[in-house]
Amino acid sequence: MLIRLLRDHLRPYRGLLACVVVLQLVGTLASLYLPSLNASIIDDGVARGDTDFIWRTGAVMLAVSLVQIVCSIGAVACGAYVAMKFGRDLRSAQFRQVLSFSARELNSFGAPSLITRCTNDVQQVQMLVLLTCTMLVAAPITMVGGVVMALREDLTLSWLVAVAVPVLVLCVGLIIRQMGPQFRVMQTRIDTINRVLREQITGIRVVRAFVREPYEEERFDRANTALTDTATRVGRLMAAMFPVVMLVLNVSSVGVLWFGAHRIEAGQMQVGSLTAFLTYLIQILMSVMMATFMLVLAPRAAVCAERITEVLTTESSVVPPTRPRTDLQTAGEVRMSGVTFSYPGASEPVLRDIDLEVRPGRTTAVVGSTGAGKTTLVSLIPRLFDATAGTVSVDGVPVTELDPELLWSRIGLVPQKPFLFSGTVASNLRYGNPQASDEELWHALEVAQARDFVEQMPGGLEAPISQGGVNVSGGQRQRLSIARALVKKPEIYVFDDSFSALDVGTDARLRAALAAETRDAAVVIVAQRVSTIAGADEIVVLEDGAVVGRGTHEQLLETSPTYLEIVQSQLSAEEAAA
Repeated sequence: MLIRLLRDHLRPYRGLLACVVVLQLVGTLASLYLPSLNASIIDDGVARGDTDFIWRTGAVMLAVSLVQIVCSIGAVACGAYVAMKFGRDLRSAQFRQVLSFSARELNSFGAPSLITRCTNDVQQVQMLVLLTCTMLVAAPITMVGGVVMALREDLTLSWLVAVAVPVLVLCVGLIIRQMGPQFRVMQTRIDTINRVLREQITGIRVVRAFVREPYEEERFDRANTALTDTATRVGRLMAAMFPVVMLVLNVSSVGVLWFGAHRIEAGQMQVGSLTAFLTYLIQILMSVMMATFMLVLAPRAAVCAERITEVLTTESSVVPPTRPRTDLQTAGEVRMSGVTFSYPGASEPVLRDIDLEVRPGRTTAVVGSTGAGKTTLVSLIPRLFDATAGTVSVDGVPVTELDPELLWSRIGLVPQKPFLFSGTVASNLRYGNPQASDEELWHALEVAQARDFVEQMPGGLEAPISQGGVNVSGGQRQRLSIARALVKKPEIYVFDDSFSALDVGTDARLRAALAAETRDAAVVIVAQRVSTIAGADEIVVLEDGAVVGRGTHEQLLETSPTYLEIVQSQLSAEEAAA
């Protein structure tokens, strides 16, 4: 997964990656040349008292060092640029993929997990790319070049290299082997702590209302402790790695000095050559350490890459048509024929054999008990889900054949749980029509019975709105959501229980104003309150996912026991008939 993800998303930056390799090659060769020059200064300059040779060789060392510095800076700059662009592209790809998901896929992953995959997981893979460009590319060059240069200095001591490198690789490999499973657990526990924290912040009012702060603190503490324990185990393994590396490095250095001293005493080796050999050995072991450090990051990056790939390769259950229809002849006609819908793994369908027709200029209401399938039914119109069986069509064209953008442009949806984005009142109202004038916004607010409270807010249309609209009441959120749909001026209005937070008087005024505003559009209303839907042209009664009644308010009072039961639960039969 990791290799394929890197290959696919680093392809546009092959030129920069080639520059990184070239710069790292030149810079590493320069760093490998420096110990050899230093050995020449000691053996041919200092030992012989040749000051001119020392100055000349020192000048060459300065030039080589300058080349190394320039190449290192260039390699790090190019590598950082590639890593940042790679992270941007990966986040963008995930974001676009998530936007294509239906509600089914979003519920399957869950918001906390998707947030973690788009932030923390991408960051881990991005860090791997950055350190690969800045460290890992140079490691094999240093390793191979260091071995060659060390053999040039003294072939007899080369057995120390042959022993030290495998020992270091074996020790570090045993540590890394234990890290992979821990990293997988760590990412899962990051998901868990994000989920718990998100629930607690979103439901803070419920927590306080039921005095559940101690329980929530304990729940967060469990998630936090689980993550801490896993991170501590990983930290201990990482902490053990560097002492092992330094132990092997120091023991190898002592070995070189010990055996090298005997060779110098025997006249078989010069002091400069021993110094150079020791430097090359340290460079070789440091390159092995850098490579193994990358291997520490690789298991976690591999886990993250697997999670990212899972998002990128998950196909939406709502598939766009290969040859979408991009034009519609009429405006605002919705028809459902034999529609059945089942959630994955459910034992029974939520909707069964639904027939429904909504025409322009008419209001169709959907009513039923909790769990009857009302929200699922209206979610099929904007294609938030696809029907398991049957056909949902708009203006005579099945929604599965329509261009999604065209379909959504025809529909103004006010969801059951109204959501406002962080920004201002105006930016939220213009969400469906960015070109709407201030006059159009005020008109929509007036129809939605929201003008009074918006005028009283500091700044009016420019009054700030917090994320989710938490700085306004539930009724105000509903009215602003209705105004947002009115600004869009769609051919089809879908109100999914959008009046539940309004008092009876505001509800009545709003419906009266809406009637004039939506008289040419098709209107679908899901509501619990009978007074909200009593004036609808047609009321569809759902029970257990099936249509059990259809007609006007008066007709259903006489023909539908289910509807009569709903009405009687809210008001007396005499009031209902009045």
